[in-house]
Amino acid sequence: MLNGIDPMTILIAGEGLAVVILIIGLAVSITSEKSEVDERLNRYLAAGHVVERDSRVKTAALTDWVNRRVEKSSYGTTLARMLARADLKLKSGEYIAVIVIVAISVGFILFFLGGRNIIVGLLGAIIGALLPNMYVKRLQGKRLLKFNDQLGDMLNLMVNGLRAGYSPMQAMESVSKEMPSPICDEFRRVVQEMQLGVPMERALENLLNRIPSDDLDLIITAINVQREVGGNLAEILDTISYTIRERVRIKGEIRVLTAQTMYSGRFLSMIPFFVMAILYLLNREYMMQFFLPANNSPLPCGYIALGVGLLLIISGYFVMNKIGQIEV
Repeated sequence: MLNGIDPMTILIAGEGLAVVILIIGLAVSITSEKSEVDERLNRYLAAGHVVERDSRVKTAALTDWVNRRVEKSSYGTTLARMLARADLKLKSGEYIAVIVIVAISVGFILFFLGGRNIIVGLLGAIIGALLPNMYVKRLQGKRLLKFNDQLGDMLNLMVNGLRAGYSPMQAMESVSKEMPSPICDEFRRVVQEMQLGVPMERALENLLNRIPSDDLDLIITAINVQREVGGNLAEILDTISYTIRERVRIKGEIRVLTAQTMYSGRFLSMIPFFVMAILYLLNREYMMQFFLPANNSPLPCGYIALGVGLLLIISGYFVMNKIGQIEV
């Protein structure tokens, strides 16, 4: 019993709260119907991963219903774009379910480790809800960095293909076959979109939405301008290739010089949490003093101290990251 409350009641209430959160996430006000071309494209790209329809209908009916509700919303479109940038094979509804599951799991873990304190459990649920987004952001950054590093080689391959008499679409197709992932995956999708009838400008715009790279934006702009006014595309891309290679080289040198600052910010931000965890394991009663009410105060002073400390940690982390971020 916790202050007269049965832990099983708390567990049931937590599960009910999870269901409510899931319903709220699905209840969206703004809908945007997906175009027929997008539907055809998604079916085409997923053809290699489709299983027997009868078994899928039996096992994934609820999941399909959730995905349909989410994908028709603006929030679902944002989630789909975010997952595509991270190259995660998840639908928007499935990602929301992952957030809810992780939030509940972390919340209950901290609830029991924190002496069955509801405030600690709610704080754990909030942290758990943020963890999937942090993971996706990390994957996006790593994939974008790898994509940018491959742009120079991709341009050389396209330039050689254009000089050999290839059309731009054929040059992109050679990139999708010869280059490693992730650049081959993205250009394979561009070629498939054009084969399904999507104009090249639209297909390249979709590529830029999935890969928000300044270098890629420069390449796409050059291709679109050349299609409108004419010119030697091979020479244009050759010039851009030199510029991009120099930018990649300078960015690499900057990453090396600022690595100490970036990792120092991360380690210094994590040290207080490690210290709290160690103190909690060694002397639990000492750490629980943070959650005891002070004299003539309805709010424990420990909450204020933890809140101020968390604010300072977050501020210091972002300041050190900002110092290490140098635009080229």
